[in-house]
Amino acid sequence: MKKVLVLAFLILGIQFVGLAQKINADYRLPIFHVKGPIQIDGVMDEDTWLQAEVATDFFMITPMDTSYSQVKTDVRMAYDDKYLYLIVVNHHAVEGPYMVESLRRDFNFGRNDNFLLFMDPFDDQLNGFSFGANAAGAQWDGIMFDGGRVDLSWDNKWVSKVKNYEDKWIFEAAIPFKSIRYKHGIKEWGINFSRMDLKTTEKSGWAPVPRQFPSASLAYTGILVWDNPPPAPGPNISIIPYGLGGMRQNVSEGQRSVYGYDYGMDVKVGLGSSMNLDLTVNPDFSQVEVDRQITNLDRFELFFPERRQFFLENGDLFANFGFETIRPFFSRRIGLDAPIQAGARLSGRINRDWRIGAMNMQTGQVEATDLDAQNFSVISLQRRVFSRSNIGAIFVNRQVGMFRRPSDLDKPGYSDYDRNLGMEFNLASSNNLWTGKAMVLQSFNPREEGRGLAHAANLRYTGGNLYWNWQHEYVSENYTAEVGFVPRTGFYKIHPSVGYLFFPKSRTILSHGPEFNSRMFFDTNLTQTDNETWLSYRVRFRTQSNLVVWGARDFIQLLQPFDPTNFSGKTLDAGTAHTWYAWGSEYSSKPQSVFTYAFSNRFGGYFADGKRFNVSGEMGYRFQPYFSLTLNANYNEIHLPEAWGITRFWLIGPRLDLTLTNTFFITSFIQYNEQIKNINLNTRLQWRFKPASDIFLVFTDNYLPAPFYAKDRSIALKFTYWWNI
Repeated sequence: MKKVLVLAFLILGIQFVGLAQKINADYRLPIFHVKGPIQIDGVMDEDTWLQAEVATDFFMITPMDTSYSQVKTDVRMAYDDKYLYLIVVNHHAVEGPYMVESLRRDFNFGRNDNFLLFMDPFDDQLNGFSFGANAAGAQWDGIMFDGGRVDLSWDNKWVSKVKNYEDKWIFEAAIPFKSIRYKHGIKEWGINFSRMDLKTTEKSGWAPVPRQFPSASLAYTGILVWDNPPPAPGPNISIIPYGLGGMRQNVSEGQRSVYGYDYGMDVKVGLGSSMNLDLTVNPDFSQVEVDRQITNLDRFELFFPERRQFFLENGDLFANFGFETIRPFFSRRIGLDAPIQAGARLSGRINRDWRIGAMNMQTGQVEATDLDAQNFSVISLQRRVFSRSNIGAIFVNRQVGMFRRPSDLDKPGYSDYDRNLGMEFNLASSNNLWTGKAMVLQSFNPREEGRGLAHAANLRYTGGNLYWNWQHEYVSENYTAEVGFVPRTGFYKIHPSVGYLFFPKSRTILSHGPEFNSRMFFDTNLTQTDNETWLSYRVRFRTQSNLVVWGARDFIQLLQPFDPTNFSGKTLDAGTAHTWYAWGSEYSSKPQSVFTYAFSNRFGGYFADGKRFNVSGEMGYRFQPYFSLTLNANYNEIHLPEAWGITRFWLIGPRLDLTLTNTFFITSFIQYNEQIKNINLNTRLQWRFKPASDIFLVFTDNYLPAPFYAKDRSIALKFTYWWNI
């Protein structure tokens, strides 16, 4: 099978050489230097805008991709020595108010009337930046990777204004050249514009994009044509200091309140226009929103995404290497169990074809847990090949601090170092129909005999109707990735999937069709240990609501003792085999309504010939754009033999969002998790008093449900300021 996949990659690679022509190269928007000063006010009255070229006649992406959009959008762009300017006239196609969730930045794309800009300064159709706003003025900014994915955790300095009129809304923005990365001298950038109009349920783009792809797909960008090369950004140094004060109290251990303060600094240094050096000293991430709790019935570790700003720009160079459960580098391994003392990261482009990333982080010693100081290093290199594919290499190292005691090496689970070396090939055809990856990793750890090995590959086809994917993985028993995310070792995995979509001529249904998946695990002796097979049928309505029904068969042979409730402490024996059938459904309502809801359910068998019933739901109501209230609830009921009996537990999470302006936000939510016997209360206030400069006030309390008393609480007040030199 591996030989077949290698041959397929070679054949496709040869084809892609001939398909290297940019698909939407004929869609060209000239951009000129401003004719005079521009005020960011949402009013199109400057001479520059009256004389600028217009990108109009957008193409519909959904519900159909075969005609022009019914919603008229006009885009103009200009620049001066410091800023890239954008003004967009979003005409209404249907009478009535706009539809948005709130004024909170980085909103949900499908639940807001919005306009987005997708920008590919190197025109490599793989990486770029996205900026935009919803119809109420909430900003959107993100860094783009993998040819069309947007990481909204990235945050930078820019200004915008939205002004609403009876028949349209106008979005105007100024983006500093210092906030983006580009190569000086390049006169053609990849560019596309996306418009979402919920009243007509229409998504459209300036350069046409097939409906099976997101409007963010960089394979389908047009070209922004500069009259002269964009100006060099000049000296680009930003200093971002912070000050923090707060209180912590461990009530359950009878501790008194402990008050303290801290301070630190980040520095961003632009090395030319396409490389960036990030430095941090004593960083703090107390303002980062806490993880949303979930019910955990899994046998292996769960994945939670990185939210800390320092790790995000060009983060795909580090975090995207490998597959979903074979990641040699996972930045959340750094700094969550020991304080980060300092760190440095160099990332960006050497030229149009080469990207580089290098990071070094130092954590301090933790005497309470007897954890020594450690150093984390990662180096990544990426070379573009064909039109949109690339070859990458990575080296990851965790090293114990040099001033360690010899006796430390005898601690259980403690190793002097852990290293990973890997290479991968990422495949992407010029039209994005074919994508895939092939990678190999080798680990080095003094506690393991020999060198650990992991390799995997997948090949995916995404047509207008038919789509399929083949994926296989191998991880040896002695493979280690202590700075990565590899929850399972010692297996072979095969995961084929195939689906088909019908697009009927219907006023109600946009698309529908079946999808088949089978995920099989084998141990290193090729004995099957898992087989999860499921068949689903999906229906997407023109109102943007969705329905899925599914049925599944599961076979699991336990590799180690496992508590099927993750709650009682009683376990099933390793080596026991379990088979069951289950079915369920999912539904989410149309996002245009001020009242939205979603639900899912699951019925069927479970471990030890038991039964499991699960139902979850979400209800939301908003007074747009200032206030929204959401209630999430998840109920599990598990029927097992005598040792466990019937187990029931709830996970309930009401959340309140108050957005008085697009710079002042209050979020408050409660998470009641019966499975881990905890009630978490978190309130977070954010005031963005200047672009990328904030004041945060965060309250956190944890309670034991029964008897109800506080376990711990904390209050943090943090000030950050983005200062450009």
